[in-house]
Parts: sequence; C-alpha cells; structure tokens
Amino acid sequence: MALPASPPAMANARSDVRSAPESPTPTVSARFDAAYLQNPSPSYPRMSRRAGEEGTVMLRVRVLADGRPSSIDVAESSGHPRLDEAARETVRNWRFTPARQGDTPIDSWLRVPIAFRLQD
Repeated sequence: MALPASPPAMANARSDVRSAPESPTPTVSARFDAAYLQNPSPSYPRMSRRAGEEGTVMLRVRVLADGRPSSIDVAESSGHPRLDEAARETVRNWRFTPARQGDTPIDSWLRVPIAFRLQD
C-alpha cells in the first residue's frame, strides 16, 4: 500500500487575489485548508517512491466563485515530473473556499504547496 504524500505545507501558502483597485469592499483570499473541505493528500507515485524522489510542488490554481478549480499550473516544480503531475491530478478534485469581495464569492488565483516526503 502506497503511503500518501505529506499534507500541504501551510506556511508557504499564498493567495493571488485580483480585486479592483481602491475597492471599498474588503476582499478575502481563497482557501484550501478548511477542515470541512476534506481535501485528500496526493498518493505518492510508486515509481517516485522506488526512485527516492522527494520535493515540494507549488501549484498556481484558478479558483472559481463556486470553489472548484478551473486551471492548475505548476508554478515551481519539485524537480520530478511524476510528483508534479500527482499534485496536479489530486488538486484537480479538491474543493476550495472561494475568495470573497464583501459577501460575494469571486474567482481568484491561489498558490498551493504540495510536499512529497518519504518516511524512514
């Protein structure tokens, strides 16, 4: 049985919310870490595990106002294509708390770190 990858490293999470300049309504960034979202960690690719590959993938995710991801790009590679793809495929099925401008959900970009660490 393959062990799951370690959960996302929260300290590195950043949001790229784009809002209108000088907006009187505060904007709140999208989130992926709310416990109720129950987003699973990616499975560690078997070949990556055998090869001893580790690393952190930084994804840039377009989050729609309904909380679904619409675009997922690798912003910073782990250095291992299998790990990068495993991260992208997992996040494709995640749900997010969308960004909000006041009480209105809005589309935004969010950076999501996914760490793959082999356990001794």
